[in-house]
Amino acid sequence: SAAEPASADVVTGVAPAKLPPEVRTAVAAAAPDMQVTSAERKERDGRIYYDVEGVRPDGSEMELDLLGEGGDFKVVEIQRDIPWAEAPESARAAAAASPKAFEPVRVIESRQTDGSVIYELFAEGAPEKPALEVRVANGQAEVLKEEWLH
Repeated sequence: SAAEPASADVVTGVAPAKLPPEVRTAVAAAAPDMQVTSAERKERDGRIYYDVEGVRPDGSEMELDLLGEGGDFKVVEIQRDIPWAEAPESARAAAAASPKAFEPVRVIESRQTDGSVIYELFAEGAPEKPALEVRVANGQAEVLKEEWLH
C-alpha cells in the first residue's frame, strides 16, 4: 500500500493474570503448552491487539499476536525464533537469490492464520527491524517487497 501516515501505537503492559478471558482462551487453544510470561495491549489504527509472550516446556520462547474483532480475539500470528538452517530450503534459496542477501543473525518464524509462514531475517547490528522477509505459501517462497502487516 502507499505510505500511510504512521499513527502512534498506544501500548500498555498487562499482567498475564489480568488478560481478558477471551484472550486467555484463544492463547490456550493455539499454544496449550505455553506458560505466559508477559503481555502487552496495543491500540493501532482503531484496532486492539494483544502480544502474548511465553515459554514452552522445552524452554523455547514463543509470541502470539491476537487481534480483537467484535468482542472476540483471534490469533493472527505465532512467532518463535529458529535457527536459519531449520527454515525450509525454498525460503533459504529465495533469500540467497535476493540482491539484499546476507547471513541472518536472528530468524523469526511467523506462522500466519492463512497457512503461510513469514521468515523475518535480521542483520548484524540491526535488531529493530528485519532486513529481509521471506513468505512461504503453498510451498512457494518469495522475498517480500513491503513489511508484512502483522
